[in-house]
Amino acid sequence: MPDQIYIQPLTFVPGPQAVEGEAVRLAGGMVYAREFVVMLRRDGQVIERHVATKSTIDDLLATLPEEIGAEGEAQWTNLRMAHPPLELGARTVRLDQPQVMGILNVTPDSFSDGGEFMDNPDAMQKQAAAMHEAGAAIIDIGGESTRPGAKEVWEGEEIKRVEPAIAHCVGMGAAVSVDTRRPAVMEAALEAGAHIINDVSALRYDPRSLQFAASSDAPVILMHAPGTGEDLHADPDYTNVVFDVFDFLRDARDKAIEAGVPREKIVLDPGIGFGKSLADNLALLNALPLFHALGQPLLLGASRKRMIGALSNEVPAHQRLGGSLAIAQLGMDAGVQLLRVHDVFETVQARNVWRGLRDAALTDFALLAD
Repeated sequence: MPDQIYIQPLTFVPGPQAVEGEAVRLAGGMVYAREFVVMLRRDGQVIERHVATKSTIDDLLATLPEEIGAEGEAQWTNLRMAHPPLELGARTVRLDQPQVMGILNVTPDSFSDGGEFMDNPDAMQKQAAAMHEAGAAIIDIGGESTRPGAKEVWEGEEIKRVEPAIAHCVGMGAAVSVDTRRPAVMEAALEAGAHIINDVSALRYDPRSLQFAASSDAPVILMHAPGTGEDLHADPDYTNVVFDVFDFLRDARDKAIEAGVPREKIVLDPGIGFGKSLADNLALLNALPLFHALGQPLLLGASRKRMIGALSNEVPAHQRLGGSLAIAQLGMDAGVQLLRVHDVFETVQARNVWRGLRDAALTDFALLAD
């Protein structure tokens, strides 16, 4: 395997004025990085590690072999790339600030709500309206549980579950994504009015998915999961989970582009909790800024997940709000554009406070003292 390069934002500052122009606006958002660590990897091991800044990184990349240097320059460009908004029907979702995606599961075995919204249309509609009114930019609707050990769902049943929820959410003016890995469900969902395909298998589960996604012209979310069959959690075998997930997502991005999906319509998700240990999840969360080097908007979905329970005396899913908000703030601090959550009101409130603090930080406090 040829040598590989990775560029990870290392230190962060409140704004560009804090370090006299040495800060970089990360992915066109509200987070500014000053130092970057450039890592070279060979046969699974980091063989070189250099710390650079905006003023020194070009000279550093110029010393590298041509192929590695070219990839490094691409990643450096990606880190500074401002992403265009997602145009979702009548709604525009800007990606220059964190946005909240609300989770609406219409399954009988959801780990978080126990199937409350599948057979009770009133409860489903009430939940959808509450998320929409609380400020969810997108509502993500899923008809198949993808938790470990969940039963397989026939695509006809999955369609039956998601279509009414999609139609209702679209009818009330919401932007909607469909959480599915089956092309027949993708097609039915888009026909019902959904705007985004959110595939936890990164379009690998069904060989028809990639071409359908490309022909649909819908934005797609590609998530990392180690499994290739029914069990997406199966067979995790990481040399280094951060680099391995990065490489997987780069490959998924490139395959989607090659199939005809426009690059500006691809969102990437590191797949927290899918075939990953607690240590794996923590490593990925701490390395989130690295994934901006892929040049795509990022989605973080860790709300109420098992890792929060593992760090909180195994509290049940409905008691994991505090941990979910802590991870959401970590994601915002890392420049993540989309936060997929169960607790929309609380997360939007946290986002609004975070955004206010970020806006205030752009005013140089030293100047205020004069």
